[in-house]
Amino acid sequence: MEYFIHFIKALFVFNVVMGYMFILSWMERKQSALMQDRIGANRADILGFRFLGLFHPIADAIKLLTKEDFIPPTGNRFLHTLAPMAALFFALVAFAVIPFGGIYQLGDYTVSLQLLDLNVGLLYVFAVMSMGIYGFVLAGWSSANNYALLGGLRAASQMISYEITMGATIIGLLMIYGTLNLQEITLAQGHLIWGWLPMWGVLLQPLGFILFATAAMAETKRVPFDVPEGDSDIIGYFVEYSGMKFGMFYSTDFVGTVLASSLITTLFFGGWQVPYLASGGFSFPGGTAISLSQPVVMGLQIGSFLLKVFFFCFLMMLVRWTLPRFRWDQLMKLGWTIMLPLSIANILVTGLIILLAD
Repeated sequence: MEYFIHFIKALFVFNVVMGYMFILSWMERKQSALMQDRIGANRADILGFRFLGLFHPIADAIKLLTKEDFIPPTGNRFLHTLAPMAALFFALVAFAVIPFGGIYQLGDYTVSLQLLDLNVGLLYVFAVMSMGIYGFVLAGWSSANNYALLGGLRAASQMISYEITMGATIIGLLMIYGTLNLQEITLAQGHLIWGWLPMWGVLLQPLGFILFATAAMAETKRVPFDVPEGDSDIIGYFVEYSGMKFGMFYSTDFVGTVLASSLITTLFFGGWQVPYLASGGFSFPGGTAISLSQPVVMGLQIGSFLLKVFFFCFLMMLVRWTLPRFRWDQLMKLGWTIMLPLSIANILVTGLIILLAD
């Protein structure tokens, strides 16, 4: 039974991530069209039905599956094939420690809606995200193309620059919550400040949230941080890729967006927590209570997590179609001379406040 529950959880997480990827690939076209006063993708149809362009992601998949898989004659065939698999694999396995629901009693089993319950779950996420850069660097090097190599080098330097800031921004949260376990961090955000205000990370670390969200967007390598791809100049590390190998890199960008949104939700917006919703139902300040069954509570908490993740995916798309791309020197200056010093200052101020409070 235990293995069956793990299988169901893994299947649910995989389908949710793939579903978000499908929606985001459609939403990127329609959202940009609305912002630019265009109709957007609406040509793909089945039996004359277009459904607002929802068939375009399916058409994209068919096209990628049927395109020729080209490998440069002077490139490294093995590494050229391995690179997109590595990039997508590490983006997907990072979801293993992200809790999408609470801890529930199902019959004789206590089930935590989290694939892997690690005491160092946050370190696991950062380690896996760091490994993903190898896919981009190998793609640039194995293509035997100077433009691809330049894109791979840009990706590596950008990832290193912003991962340092990304790690520094969460130190303040760790000082407050005292754990690296993402489920425990989410549970801690269910407590109330002054008896009515949820103890969400964004309220305790507003500067940390802004810095983390910015660094997370940089990790996705999307506008305005898409210097490694540079569609209008070098094309990027995947310039020599086609077919499903290109599709894997294309999917990695969207999976990275979902991962960044999930981390923002989990660390700063209560994760699956719904304000004033406990295991037995709602309990509002003042004594008002509404009893709910466990399946309803579970559905509300899972739905809360999915809705928050969708909101931040939408927000990242909004930024993607609003701001222009940074120049390379601007990108490095933002990371090293502005965001990193601010993240260190945030740690010092947080430590000072904790000392004064104690």
